[in-house]
Amino acid sequence: MNRTRSSFRDAGWVLPLIAVLALAAPALAQQSYFPSRGDWERRTPEQLGFDGGLIQEAVEFAQANESDSPRDLELNHAMTFGREPFGEAVGPLKERGPQTGIIVHQGYIVAEWGEPDRVDPTFSVAKSLLSSTIGLAYDRGLIRDVHDLVAPYMAPIVILGDGLGSAQSDAEGMGQHQVFEPFTGPHNSRITWDHLLRQTSDWEGTLWGKPDWADRPAQERSEWLGRARLEPGSQFEYNDVRVNLLALAALNVWRRPLPQVAKEHIFDPIGASDTWRWFGYDNSWILLDGVPVQSISGGTHWGGGLFLNAFDQARFGLLTLHRGRWNDQQILSDEWVSMALTPTPVQPNYGFMNWYLNYEGRQVPSGSPDAFVHIGAGNNLIYVDPSHDLVIVTRWITNAGLDGTVERVLRAMDAN
Repeated sequence: MNRTRSSFRDAGWVLPLIAVLALAAPALAQQSYFPSRGDWERRTPEQLGFDGGLIQEAVEFAQANESDSPRDLELNHAMTFGREPFGEAVGPLKERGPQTGIIVHQGYIVAEWGEPDRVDPTFSVAKSLLSSTIGLAYDRGLIRDVHDLVAPYMAPIVILGDGLGSAQSDAEGMGQHQVFEPFTGPHNSRITWDHLLRQTSDWEGTLWGKPDWADRPAQERSEWLGRARLEPGSQFEYNDVRVNLLALAALNVWRRPLPQVAKEHIFDPIGASDTWRWFGYDNSWILLDGVPVQSISGGTHWGGGLFLNAFDQARFGLLTLHRGRWNDQQILSDEWVSMALTPTPVQPNYGFMNWYLNYEGRQVPSGSPDAFVHIGAGNNLIYVDPSHDLVIVTRWITNAGLDGTVERVLRAMDAN
């Protein structure tokens, strides 16, 4: 089977953009530096052709634009997502650190500030890692085509919850171990992997106690229950219930915990630390091959998610900058990266979750046209700029702070 043709058959007008995004790849393939595990070489701005004064200005600008949200993320949750229906946190949260960042050029660290060693939640940047676990499955043939229906890949699921399936001997336990089949019914059975990856599935249901409609609910309450479902693929909606559904589907395909998949096939090969953790929810446990396994969260909307430091974020950014390659190892196939960077027709600034394209400069107005960003609330951001061989990590920063930091870094590069 020609997998490339099959995977791109619905892309249509977006294929020329893939070629544009790929133009920078050959230049990056030569003389690239990849940091070894436990070590990362530094260069002064001047050694790499930057104006040092402008780099310092960029750092100070980023620090001055720290998010004004509380550093106590439990309190911040109560003030934001916790106000939604069924909005209570069901996964771990912690106090975050100060505004933090790293600038990487040609693989070398040019500048770092804040607490880059601090392990904090990265919120929806976890979605980029989640979609990458699907890419790993695709590259190994566990998923034949992203346009396949998800339903035929799914086995019956027994949910254990936070009680880990403790049995009750009387009628109170009736239905406790009923099989969960999330891709049945006239609508849900027509959902493909591509729909989930692009957040266009409009899946209907409740997962881990969170109804799909309760996630960023519509202003019009009459739409919360019983509205007509949209054709899969016809509308984009950012929805973490459906992201967690993709995580559950990926767990089913891999038949092992996704943190183990990420460690073996992504984080260890790129030399990440041992301090990152990927959490699910108190009640997101299933029975898998006779063993309780936690299905992870694709973000921190209700707590949990991916906790890691800024250096590990930057390593992941460097991996995506090189289109899935690390040294001489192709960790994610170039084909997969091309698909991840293909615009979603109904949301052209979005590829696979959470590969945000700088379409018409919407994400980073001062950034390069071929740049893309892995974005999480907070804000947690990994700016990836192939044409400048550049990765910028900024944590706990405002939207304006991100754009202003990128603008100053690019100006520092052009000054010399």
